[in-house]
Amino acid sequence: MDRRRFLSLAPAAAAASATATLPALAAAPFAGSAPPGFYRMKLGDYELTVLLDGTVPVPLTTLYNNTSPERVEEGLAAAFLRSPVDLSVNAFLVNTGERLVLVDAGTGTLLGPTLGRLPSALKASGYSPDQIDDVVLTHVHTDHSGGLVVDGEQVFPNATVHAHRRDIDYWLSEANRAEAPADKKELFEGAVASLEPYRKAGRLVPFDDNAEPVPGFRTVFRPGHTPGHSAVVVESRGEKLVLWGDITHGDVIQFDEPGVGIAFDEDTPAAVATRALAFAEAADERYLVGGAHIRFPGLGHVRRDDKGYDWVPLNYSLPG
Repeated sequence: MDRRRFLSLAPAAAAASATATLPALAAAPFAGSAPPGFYRMKLGDYELTVLLDGTVPVPLTTLYNNTSPERVEEGLAAAFLRSPVDLSVNAFLVNTGERLVLVDAGTGTLLGPTLGRLPSALKASGYSPDQIDDVVLTHVHTDHSGGLVVDGEQVFPNATVHAHRRDIDYWLSEANRAEAPADKKELFEGAVASLEPYRKAGRLVPFDDNAEPVPGFRTVFRPGHTPGHSAVVVESRGEKLVLWGDITHGDVIQFDEPGVGIAFDEDTPAAVATRALAFAEAADERYLVGGAHIRFPGLGHVRRDDKGYDWVPLNYSLPG
């Protein structure tokens, strides 16, 4: 064999030898779980941390109304989704440098094993529950207030909880609970379990329409989804963030068709009207939006398109 022939065959022979003698290194067990989810960014002089409470499969084809299942399926398929869709449950933590304010509190143990991750996400982000000064609720549904209490104990032992007076009056009413259909009674029971410990401790404080429950945190009354449903507005050094609560469930169908409601709405016509106002304002003013059920971290902007509106997720970046 001449030198040229030897050199042409040597790499193949070496590769074959290595393949034959090296053991497989990829036989590790599946990890099976994901780490706690949080996303951090600056908002003017403030620090914003989005906390992922988890995700939950939601059968949007059956829960959306003012539309048809076929139309929903078509819209989801165009976005490479199908029902049930895993919706995020997001909460938003704002550090002003003077106060640590949490907007919405997740689900706790009330809605299944894929949720209730907010405390672990909070700790992973560098904070602890006892550091929270205030919790501002966009509304008193279980996926926003259930995380206030776990096993009867207050999760945020030093926090004052702020909720709209209309929601407090509605969800803590024994008469309303008695009159509610069977499939809705759990919402009332969850509200009592989550809010009563704070009320008994003197740390449940109601706010009214378009109020400022915490200095620098302004609310905008956005009724329909619940009687007191409110957005929370945070501004610092000219940067504005509007935390929507449940203006939408998902980021596909209701942006193309704002008239589509969902079964969770207490008053669907009012919720539809509220959504139209929220979309138009966000598109006109071009501020940053945070959505509780928009895919994590739920931050982005709203723009108009030829179908109606479009959700534009915030470009991902790491804080300096």
